[in-house]
Amino acid sequence: MDNAALIWSYLSREPLLWLTATLCAYWIGDRASLAAQRQSWANPVLFAVILLAALLMLTGTDYQTYFEGAQFVHFMLGPATVCLGLPLYDNLRRLRHAVVPLLAALVAGSLTAVVAALAVAHAFGLSPVLMASLAPKSATAPVAIGISEGLGGAPTITAVLVLLTGIIGAIIVTPLLNALRIRDWRARGFAVGVAAHGIGTARAFQVNETAGAFAGIGMGLNAVLTAIIAPLALRLFQ
Repeated sequence: MDNAALIWSYLSREPLLWLTATLCAYWIGDRASLAAQRQSWANPVLFAVILLAALLMLTGTDYQTYFEGAQFVHFMLGPATVCLGLPLYDNLRRLRHAVVPLLAALVAGSLTAVVAALAVAHAFGLSPVLMASLAPKSATAPVAIGISEGLGGAPTITAVLVLLTGIIGAIIVTPLLNALRIRDWRARGFAVGVAAHGIGTARAFQVNETAGAFAGIGMGLNAVLTAIIAPLALRLFQ
């Protein structure tokens, strides 16, 4: 037992351990989602988060130690966000035909996400730091964290809120849009991209390729607009 504890103490400080654990957790989550026939509740990110949280609790590993090993995944979020320009370019022709309703949806969705969150936070008397952390929750993680830091928020709290927003959005989007009888894949994808960023976009690609492309467009445009709206809205509530 002493030897096992020493071996674990050594391995837990190795960066590759937590990077490997992250990738394995997502692989298991993806297999579980596939086994559930890609039902909306079987979100691979949700499974991965639960597995990693359980592992960190069982091993007594703090978040800072974990992040030092898994930060390569965090670094790749930036380039992945830039790559969202590809679906925008590929769908320029289709985008031109729907530019007015898409812009209207973008403004409405982005405003609602920021203002509604700040209104609820203000009503419950949350601190300025928490409000600044909450404001960009519907933007993709790298952008949301940058906005949060600029507003004086806590990037770690923002990252958690972004993750929760994405997971909840990805779980409810398919049954919700089905209940609303929205059949246009462009509208469905764009809505989930604006509301639930990357995790929602991944879900949209699982359902339909066109929905995934427009989700990527919505996600990218919402990131830009949130960077403009969030500071203005936060100033009003403060």
